[in-house]
Amino acid sequence: MRILLIEDALPLGEAVHDQVTEDGHAVDWMQCLKHAEASVATTSYDLILLDLMLPDGRGIEFLKRRRKAGDTTPVIILTARDQISDRIEGLNAGADDYLVKPFDLAELSARIAAVARRYAGNPNPLIRVGELEIDLVSHSLRRAGCSIELTAREWALFEVLVQHPDTLLSRSQLEDRLYAFGAEIESNTVEVHISRIRKKLGRGSIETVRGMGYRLGRR
Repeated sequence: MRILLIEDALPLGEAVHDQVTEDGHAVDWMQCLKHAEASVATTSYDLILLDLMLPDGRGIEFLKRRRKAGDTTPVIILTARDQISDRIEGLNAGADDYLVKPFDLAELSARIAAVARRYAGNPNPLIRVGELEIDLVSHSLRRAGCSIELTAREWALFEVLVQHPDTLLSRSQLEDRLYAFGAEIESNTVEVHISRIRKKLGRGSIETVRGMGYRLGRR
């Protein structure tokens, strides 16, 4: 997924950034609302991690503006404000989840995955596609009872296709989900990873529509 992290505290921001990146997601980290506003104006995100107290304003107002503009991107609030009234305000403003600092990074990963599954229309972390058994929580795959290992980048690409099973995704759309701002993208990166996934899962695992893109195979 492509995730926007809005957090001004350097130690926490670095920890969250590293954790989410290790989970296989592309993360754009902004430390103020001005830069966050510019990011959402130019980039489509799958999820936003939002601090409430930022140098140039309140995150809750940013959230309200996004929802008023019709933005349905899921949002998880990350904040030290732990009063019930704060949680109610955040959820009523359109947040999908609320995590109070300090929090366990593994719990953050689990909540990100849970919110992503809900928005994909299937809250069940266990998915079956043909002979493939996919566990979105443990990032594990089995085919006909045999375990299959994917690298972090291969999994990130495969998960995008799993979360959009009937959608044809172009190379640029897949690249947007795999790389954060400033990351160097080689011209054939997507094709290379698709080829490697097919070798592990079978040629029918990912379909190619020449000149248009890729989608999850049903065989």
